[in-house]
Amino acid sequence: MDVKRSRSPRAPVGGEDDKKRAGWRGAGVRPEMVLVGFLLTLPLLFLVFGGRWGRGSFPSSSPSPPVVARNVAAGDRGATPQSKKPESVTPKNVSASTASSPSPDKLLGGLLSAGFDGSSCQSRYRSNLYRKPSPFPLSPYLAQKLRKYEAYHKKCGPGTKRYRRAVKQLKAGRNADHSECKYVVWFPCNGLGNRMLTIASTFLYALLTDRVLLMHVAPEQEGLFCEPFPGSSWVLPGDFPENNPHKLHIGAPESYANMLKSGVVRNDDPNSVPASSLPPYVYLHVEQFQLKLSDNVFCDEDQVVLGKFNWMVLKSDSYFAPALFLTPMFEEELARMFPQKEAVFHHLGRYLFHPTNRVWGIIRRYYEAYLARVDEKIGFQIRIFPEKPIKFENMYDQLMRCIREQRLLPELAGAAEPANHTAGGAAGKVKAVLIASLYSGYYEKIRGMYYESPTRNGEVVAVFQPSHEEQQQYTSNEHNQKALAEIYLLSYCDKIAMTAWSTFGYVAYSFAGVKPWILLRPDWDKEVSAVACVRSASVEPCLHSPPQLGCRAKKNVDVAAVKPYVRHCEDVGFGLKLFDS
Repeated sequence: MDVKRSRSPRAPVGGEDDKKRAGWRGAGVRPEMVLVGFLLTLPLLFLVFGGRWGRGSFPSSSPSPPVVARNVAAGDRGATPQSKKPESVTPKNVSASTASSPSPDKLLGGLLSAGFDGSSCQSRYRSNLYRKPSPFPLSPYLAQKLRKYEAYHKKCGPGTKRYRRAVKQLKAGRNADHSECKYVVWFPCNGLGNRMLTIASTFLYALLTDRVLLMHVAPEQEGLFCEPFPGSSWVLPGDFPENNPHKLHIGAPESYANMLKSGVVRNDDPNSVPASSLPPYVYLHVEQFQLKLSDNVFCDEDQVVLGKFNWMVLKSDSYFAPALFLTPMFEEELARMFPQKEAVFHHLGRYLFHPTNRVWGIIRRYYEAYLARVDEKIGFQIRIFPEKPIKFENMYDQLMRCIREQRLLPELAGAAEPANHTAGGAAGKVKAVLIASLYSGYYEKIRGMYYESPTRNGEVVAVFQPSHEEQQQYTSNEHNQKALAEIYLLSYCDKIAMTAWSTFGYVAYSFAGVKPWILLRPDWDKEVSAVACVRSASVEPCLHSPPQLGCRAKKNVDVAAVKPYVRHCEDVGFGLKLFDS
């Protein structure tokens, strides 16, 4: 595959080793020790100014932390910086000893299990060093629920006698009564952000219904995530009899909706249906916009019927966790698990998703080379959707309006206006801008602004873009590795502005626990949005296709008007998101 790499910084950051380890685009370093740096890096001039990195994957080695000078852009060209010795890079506000060993709170208040070797998955106990502490205290009940699930998964997961017995019954076409282990098998759909959101939703469903979560790992998803459950695997074995994603579709006869239509199952008197009379498995299709999330899934009567199937196969690209909160039989349990309802994906995402050592190496090296020593990190995530394309000039102008209105970045000094180096004690502070986009134009223009002109208050702005792939590549493993790395880097930012409707952005800000500014879409008949951006009321992702409230009653009820813990999404007017009032 022809992988497009970003240009290297116009000035090297620390040295040749750092540049090779980082491998991505960054801004220049402040001009100290210029002559010595020029002589030392003369052999790299062709590389630095040559435009693109060559083909190939990111470096996977994990050398010792690099030693670099403070990493800033030439935002104030009139200032003469004081000379400093190179600093050893560790995450900001983390001591050197903490950076080389797990944090005292490596288990995130009891969210994570202690039953893992830290070296096998370094991100599990180290990624929290790069973020601020969670603003959402963990419910002791949720921690207890997770430990109970881990024991259940170990007892019933792949490789166990119970799993083999359950598969044997499935192959024989039987659905046994009173099965000791039940399963929900997740199949992928659409891009990485969608997949992470729906995996978390499916896991929440597994917690609520006492099922073991198993994942069909497609080739493009291999090697992205560590195993989340100690002593077992969540990967669906290759010999699973129904391991054919192409067989699963909206009109499949195994789907629950079709079973209801054909009379194979009944939900008018669910308690009268014996489990042994049911088909060997049931399929749930929860794909947004192709089929509105059916109220046949999120009603008590249907959940009683679905609960009798030992095997459930689910394909989804939707964050359907909010719909579970609308299911009456789950409300009490969810209230105990999540006293703060807007922390659902924040906790479950941090529990489930830990980049493998290869991907973590990409994240760590980039962070240490470019982001570790700045005073504030601001992330901009820009996504252009093919069904509603927006011209680059219009999207860039909207981003700049949002930046000005919300004061996300320092103002530039006028042409005849010297920088104020004493304004509010801001002089000398460094703000890093991290841009996540398939396109390089936003990076080029914002970097150019702060490269050519000083800021009014004397702050320095460094601008970085890890990669620009030009188009999303769902089936590329290397593309997904970089996408996951950028999601994590974006989640380490103190402030985030993101494109409306983007599941990539949803995952990043939910990990961070930061309420983002959302760049709104123009109306369908307009090219420019009247409002540049709005602040999200919650750190929860948006459910784009909510179910109908009322189930059999078919009432046309606005859920947000009757449920105090949900409201319509800022970017998707008919969508729903959880929040704490």
